[in-house]
Amino acid sequence: MIDVLTNMAGNVWKIVVNKGDKVSSGQEVIILESMKMEIPITAKNDGEVAEVIVNEGDFVNDGDVLLKLE
Repeated sequence: MIDVLTNMAGNVWKIVVNKGDKVSSGQEVIILESMKMEIPITAKNDGEVAEVIVNEGDFVNDGDVLLKLE
């Protein structure tokens, strides 16, 4: 499993992928909102979404796991 982590604190504004979706390296998977800015979080590897850990509206801290790829 490959963890997709956040690189800053913020609110989960939009989850762009669902469990079972195939993703490519560099593809946006989640968009955070922090200080009225939208920050895209991208996959660092190709894979399939095994689990989405967070929900839209959740607050996350730097380094939190957002989803898992396999």
